[in-house]
Amino acid sequence: MLPPPLIRRLVLAPLVIAIAACLIILTPAVALLTAAFNMVRQRTQPDRVRRARALRVACLALAWSVGETAALTVMLGLWIGSGFGGRLDTEPYQARHYEIMRWFLDLIYRVAQRACGLRVEVSGPSSASLDGRPLIVLCRHAGPGDSLLLIHHLLSVCGRRPRVVMKATLQLDPSVDIVANRVPNAFVRRAKARSTRREATDAAGSGRGRATRQHTEQVRRLAVGLDGEGALAIFPEGGNWTPQRWRRAIERLRRRGQDDLARRAAAMPNVLPPRTGAALAALAACPDADVIFVAHTGLDRLVSVRDVWRSLATDMEVRAHWWRVPCAEVPRAAEREVQVSWLYDWWERVDGWITAHGSAHVTEGV
Repeated sequence: MLPPPLIRRLVLAPLVIAIAACLIILTPAVALLTAAFNMVRQRTQPDRVRRARALRVACLALAWSVGETAALTVMLGLWIGSGFGGRLDTEPYQARHYEIMRWFLDLIYRVAQRACGLRVEVSGPSSASLDGRPLIVLCRHAGPGDSLLLIHHLLSVCGRRPRVVMKATLQLDPSVDIVANRVPNAFVRRAKARSTRREATDAAGSGRGRATRQHTEQVRRLAVGLDGEGALAIFPEGGNWTPQRWRRAIERLRRRGQDDLARRAAAMPNVLPPRTGAALAALAACPDADVIFVAHTGLDRLVSVRDVWRSLATDMEVRAHWWRVPCAEVPRAAEREVQVSWLYDWWERVDGWITAHGSAHVTEGV
C-alpha cells in the first residue's frame, strides 16, 4: 500500500533534491578515482578494453536526479500558475507537461549515449507515415529501460502523446508520480496478499482475475479518448522476459486448457505469450486506431542486476523494428478466437525477428 500522494511527494521530492546535491559533490571524485584506476589497469592489462562502470552509473544517476529536480521545480511552478491545480487538465497545461516528459527523456537519452555508448537503431515505418490516426503500440517487454526508450521515441521522434498503464509502485519516483498523474495514464496495483496459506490458495485465482480486470478496464479507459496525436503503449507480456516467467506463462496456458496457445508459446523462446485481454480491449475501445508492433534486441539479455552491471563494461546497442497494421486490416469484428490467433501470429513474427537480428534465448523444453 503506497502512502497518500501528498505524503509521498513531501517526503520523496526533497529526497531527490538531496541526492542530486550529493551526486554533484561526489561525481568529480568518482571521475578522478576511476581515471586513476583505469591508468593502473591499462598498464597491467593493456589488451583488455573495459569501460568505467562506476563512472557511467554516477553520470546516469547525476543526470537523472538533476533532471528530476529541474522537472519538479517547473511542475511546482505550473501547479501554482494553474491556480493551484485548477487548470491542469486544460490543453495548454497538458501540452507543457508532455514537453517536460520529452525534455527529461531527451536528457537521459543524450547522457546514456555519451556516458554509456548507447546506440539505438529503429527500422520500420517513418514517423511521417504514422500521422493522422491514433496509435495502439504493442511492444515486447525485455530488459531495463525498454519502456523509457519506447516513450522517448513516441514523444521525440513520432511527436505523439503517449498513454501508458504502469505499476503503481512507480509513483515512488516523485517526477513520475506527478507528471504521469497530470496527463492521461493509469497505475495498476497488485492484488493484496492474504494472511493465511489457505486464504492465499483460495484467493489466488480470484486475485489475479481482479488484477486482470482492473488492468483491462484501465487500458479501455485510456483507449477511448485517443485522438490523432495520441498513442497508447501496451506491453502485452505483462512483465520483462525471464526464463522462469516464460515457463510459468506456458504452464498457465496449459492449466486453462489452452493447449494450442501453449504449444505456440513454447515455440516462441524470445517472448512471453501475450496476455490478450488488455490488447483486445484497446482495439475494441478505439476502432479508428492503427496498430504498431515493436520488437527489439540489445536489452533482453539483462535479466538480473549482475547482468546490468556487466553490460556497463561495454557500449550498448539496441535495435528495434516497428510494423504498422492499418486500421482496416485489424480484425476487430472477428470472433475472439480469431483475434487471439491474429495477435499470436504477430507475436510469432516479433519472436522471429528477434531470432534473426539478435541472439535467441536458449530455453529448456517445457
